[in-house]
Amino acid sequence: MGGYYGGRLAEAGHDVRFLVRRDYHAVTSAGLNVTSPDGDFLLTQPVVARDSAEIGPVDWVICALKSTSIHAAQKLVQPCVGTGTRILVLMNGLGLEDHFAGWFGSERVFGGLAFTCINRGKPGHVHHLAYGTVTLGHYRDDPAEIEQAINLWSGSKTSVAPATSLLKARWEKLCWNIPFSGLCVAGGGITTDRIMSDTGLSAASKVLMEEVISIGNADLSHHGEKVLIDRNTLVDSMFKKTSTMGAYRPSTMIDFVEGRGMEIEAIFGEPLRRAHALGVPAPVLALLTALLKSLNHGR
Repeated sequence: MGGYYGGRLAEAGHDVRFLVRRDYHAVTSAGLNVTSPDGDFLLTQPVVARDSAEIGPVDWVICALKSTSIHAAQKLVQPCVGTGTRILVLMNGLGLEDHFAGWFGSERVFGGLAFTCINRGKPGHVHHLAYGTVTLGHYRDDPAEIEQAINLWSGSKTSVAPATSLLKARWEKLCWNIPFSGLCVAGGGITTDRIMSDTGLSAASKVLMEEVISIGNADLSHHGEKVLIDRNTLVDSMFKKTSTMGAYRPSTMIDFVEGRGMEIEAIFGEPLRRAHALGVPAPVLALLTALLKSLNHGR
């Protein structure tokens, strides 16, 4: 995610510094190679560092960590934060911006939600497969700050859309992540096309999506939000988009089949905790979350 979106900003002429750890030697020797339906590109000599202290204060930090690394985020981001730095949390899950607001101040924190299909290739290679629009919101839903975030991407090949409510946008993204990522893992490591073509799994994904919408709308009401999620419109949109993805492997499923820890707490655990706190029934989500936590144990 960081390689792709950072690469698009660099391609558009921005001065981008990449924090690269696992693929450091590959990127320094052969560049950052991205394949994409929106145009392949190669950054032959990207500015890379293995330690964020080597980068120092910047205008924008794009944090694209897995939520399993949220405990390390403050230490990684801190050296890059100066007086006017803004931070875009381009991560999956619910409540992550709360951490950054507590660490660095809510006025500088943004949330980014990428509806995209991006997978790692060999070291130094990123494969963008489909979609790619990023929805951008501000922690305080400040329209002027949202405009600043939108302007950052002007001239790049990345489509961006403003979110007047960051919380609503987070719940809408979970309406895809929870049913499809969750069932791809619970199904034993299957791809999204298997869910779409199986009557039982497709029905289960719709039930999960509707539970998430109910929890999300209750949470939005609890936080005083005026606009709620439109159930029918969102369900239809999510299924239509997923039907065009083909045999897509969500990142949570990839982590599962490759033996890594999965993003269970931020994507499944926190929404379920809010359901319990708000008194919203979510029996299928509760079952799925319990199964995923069991599969994640010890990773």
